[in-house]
Amino acid sequence: MTEQEAVIALNMISGIGSQRLKKLLEACGSASKVLLASGEKLRKIEGIGNKITQEITGFRFENLKKELALAKKLNLRIITLEDKEYPANLKNIYDPPICLYLKGKLSQEDTLSLAIVGSRRASFYGLSCAEKFAFALAELGISIVSGLARGIDTQAHKGALKAKGRTIAVLGSGLNCIYPLENKKLTEEISAQGAVISEFPLNAKPLAQNFPRRNRVISGLSLAVIVVEAARNSGALITADFALEQGRDVFAVPGKVDSATSFGTNQLIKQGAKLTDSVEDILEELKPGLKEFAKAQTLAYSVERIADSKELNAKRFSASAQEAALNRLGDEERLVYNLLTDKPRYADELIEETGLSAAKTVSMLSRLEMQGIIQQLPGKMFIRKGV
Repeated sequence: MTEQEAVIALNMISGIGSQRLKKLLEACGSASKVLLASGEKLRKIEGIGNKITQEITGFRFENLKKELALAKKLNLRIITLEDKEYPANLKNIYDPPICLYLKGKLSQEDTLSLAIVGSRRASFYGLSCAEKFAFALAELGISIVSGLARGIDTQAHKGALKAKGRTIAVLGSGLNCIYPLENKKLTEEISAQGAVISEFPLNAKPLAQNFPRRNRVISGLSLAVIVVEAARNSGALITADFALEQGRDVFAVPGKVDSATSFGTNQLIKQGAKLTDSVEDILEELKPGLKEFAKAQTLAYSVERIADSKELNAKRFSASAQEAALNRLGDEERLVYNLLTDKPRYADELIEETGLSAAKTVSMLSRLEMQGIIQQLPGKMFIRKGV
């Protein structure tokens, strides 16, 4: 067993993080020796109680063998704090993960990372802002970090992917237990253009207690956190708290005063978070290194201008290609398309209004989406593209 494998084994034991690992290594000399230490010796180490002692002394090496075999089968890698590939930003926080399970590739470019987080039950306004911010920042060469959750996180990843930029998804479950399952395909796209990572063993379930730990990784990887929408008790606010503890900047996108999904962001602004409605706001506030990087780029972007920019819209979908696709529509495809506007519509509403069967309507929606003239949003909602 190598020293790296011993660290992976210790990471599989609940309750061992970087601080406890440090104490164990100081007392025993190496991770391998920790696994071979007696219960009597382990119990004398500060912060290592009976429960962790029992888990270490009772650790089954067969479980490590299975974990490594599964990682190989899934084409994943596991890196530890000592690996050169371990992200520098994350390594410098108080309690960095001792291991990262990795699908895809981490890059030196990811030092210039910003997190975009927010509500799972986001409004159309919030989803639109998340995608536009992510697109503009990724176009500038900034990696976008988020948590793969429904809503804001998903749109942030998609915005970065559309800009052909890098994005990192941080999971609150193991990489063999993607959550939410509907984003499994998205993880494939992210890993091809960035990385999907988790500190949890491969088959770890998405338990509630995992997500605050995941949130500290999201902020730890990033130079700053942008909160787009957040309800009163949103997990995005936990990420913002971690960011402040880690010395990161926190930005908040303002929302309607009567919107439940904007309560958290508006509250953050009251408490001193930087109000932002443009990419320029963010770049101007960040560290000198990022400012120097940004000076060489075109920074004339605001949320509204991103939406209206002919150049960016041309990259997403050219007007001529859209017109050609519309001219090729069959009768049933056109029937469904004509019911859509720039306001999201539920699939159930479309099924009822078309008079077609549910299967037929869903098929038409899939075809229209594949042709790039409509877009599916979280919650089985659809809008036209380019209107």
